[in-house]
Amino acid sequence: MTTLRFAKGHGTENDFVLLMDERGDIDLTPEVVRFLADRRAGLGGDGVIRAVRADALPSGTVPGADSLPTDAWVMDYWNSDGTTSEMCGNGARVFGAFLESHAAVDLSGGLEFGTRGGPRTVTGLGDGRFAIGMGGYVWGEGGFDATVEARGLIPARPGLSVDVGNPHHVVALGSLDELAAVDLSVAPIVSPTPPAGSNVEFVVPLGETEVDGELRGRARMRVHERGSGETRSCGTGACAVALAVREWAGPGAPDVWDIDVPGGQVTVRITPDHTVLEGPAVLVAEGTVTLP
Repeated sequence: MTTLRFAKGHGTENDFVLLMDERGDIDLTPEVVRFLADRRAGLGGDGVIRAVRADALPSGTVPGADSLPTDAWVMDYWNSDGTTSEMCGNGARVFGAFLESHAAVDLSGGLEFGTRGGPRTVTGLGDGRFAIGMGGYVWGEGGFDATVEARGLIPARPGLSVDVGNPHHVVALGSLDELAAVDLSVAPIVSPTPPAGSNVEFVVPLGETEVDGELRGRARMRVHERGSGETRSCGTGACAVALAVREWAGPGAPDVWDIDVPGGQVTVRITPDHTVLEGPAVLVAEGTVTLP
């Protein structure tokens, strides 16, 4: 009988099972991930995050980790269906909170860690908030480069591909009622079909305001994540939405965007070569689970 110590946490209600595995002793398989993430038979979560040192991973397990210092932390991220993903922005904030509480890591000056999408940096902002340097980004040409079909949305709509370390397609909608009517219990269909799949975000821009002399945009989104279905929040998706809406808005659009998600609000700061995601992270439980 195998037991695991775990913690449970969420970032704007995007929730995760967290495992501390500094020396890589846990045999984390798709079957184990699916059990842990199961909301009826397991612990429940949109994903599973393992905290492990770079030198404890077999070479190539997490691309890019081999270039990090041997004692660097790696966020080994798994979707709830047992597949892996390059990066998870909300998960990265929760990963930071987990390192603070379970490994006594000081994040006030920033900490670089490994992901399948490349190195990232997490910084503790205080009051349970964290900032994640999300790396570079690329979007499609011409404002729109795909067509997206979704249940409850007729006709199909144009979408923009945005890569922020993992693939996304962003679709603009005309009203909050239209946003609420989209049925994301079924995965949207993207054409042309992305070779590795993609997360799909539906967004309604909510205008711009000036806060303390800083021009900020605001938008509301929902998301269907590949491998997890609809989630209450998606950090990389919020970055993709901010980039897409700013691109559509044209010159003079804000570089800071407050993105409303069903689970709360995150802030995205856009620079010429990367984005920074800011938001809360909360650890809500810990314990021991027996694997079947």
